Amino acid sequence: MGRTEYYHDPSAPKANTLIPASNLLVADDRGAILLQRRRDTGQWALPGGAQDIGESPAQCAIRECEEETGVIAEVTGFLGVFSDPRHIVAYTDGEIRQQFEVAYIGHPIGGAPRVNDESDGVEWVLPDHLDDFDIHTSMRQQIGLYLRGEYPYLG
Repeated sequence: MGRTEYYHDPSAPKANTLIPASNLLVADDRGAILLQRRRDTGQWALPGGAQDIGESPAQCAIRECEEETGVIAEVTGFLGVFSDPRHIVAYTDGEIRQQFEVAYIGHPIGGAPRVNDESDGVEWVLPDHLDDFDIHTSMRQQIGLYLRGEYPYLG
């Protein structure tokens, strides 16, 4: 399923759903951040996705991280709540979502980076090299808050 992201774009379609999702910003002992390249947009992002019934937001973040990157991580902190009504994601099936993400901070405890159906690239990226990657503005916001120590964000 394809998707188009609109960020503070007045031509964005009107949202018709609000789905809880969780992200996990995983940093290793060197300070490198785990990123995945999304197959549906080609952009690099933190691992994350929609929460399933029966799981907590933190469990969702851990599951999505392993599914999308192959890295098993534990939650070590809370980054924030991100729900910008002007960040819209339109899917080819007609679903149009308003952003709603609960983001956590994590540390790797197992697994190894691997590609899959959702990600065609997985990299550990040192902060000095983030500008070499096409990262969506919303992900940049979350990474920037983490790097500056400006969390938890309750936007």
